Amino acid sequence: MQVKKITTQYGLILGAVALLCTAISTAVFLLTQEKIAQVTAHQQRQLLQEVVPPSYFDNDLLATCKIVDLSNSPYLDRIYLAKKADKLTAYAIQATAPDGYSGNIVLLMGIQPDGKILGVRTLAHNETPGLGDKIETRVDDWIESFTGKRFSLENEALWKVKKDGGQFDQFTGATITPRAVVNNVRLSAKWVITELNSSPTLIEHFPNCQ
Repeated sequence: MQVKKITTQYGLILGAVALLCTAISTAVFLLTQEKIAQVTAHQQRQLLQEVVPPSYFDNDLLATCKIVDLSNSPYLDRIYLAKKADKLTAYAIQATAPDGYSGNIVLLMGIQPDGKILGVRTLAHNETPGLGDKIETRVDDWIESFTGKRFSLENEALWKVKKDGGQFDQFTGATITPRAVVNNVRLSAKWVITELNSSPTLIEHFPNCQ
């Protein structure tokens, strides 16, 4: 009987401790949730400004986020609209190249409606350190070779790595990674000038990002 009483007491103590820990965890989460959201939003805005210069927009770029859901363009993920005085100046597009050497390469790129590339950045990848990771700005400036170039249907053949007859350098010992990136930027820019320019209201049918 005494053993049972002690066991019950320990059970109650453990239960109380568990409830207290849960209450503390919940309180910490509620207190930091807004701060975390603010920091995350700030980081996202900074990334967007790396591909679409602040001089291109006066709207809240992050608030315009739409999820692109098109069966014929599965490489597209999200799109943001840059506007200046209510006039569309550029798109920020998040897309995924599925053909990297080690899998998906997630990119963020700024593209004008006329196909001019304002900037490209790598958001995520699993490429080989020392070779494929040159698509990161902290490792190499190769990704900046897109900035200022204009894609058109007339010069599409140049949107390849030099090994394939195009204008973009490949990496020594690693051609698959830059090839995947160039191809993804090409496809995204082509989608802008062929699909969006011919049907600007297409974006209105995309769901908002959460």
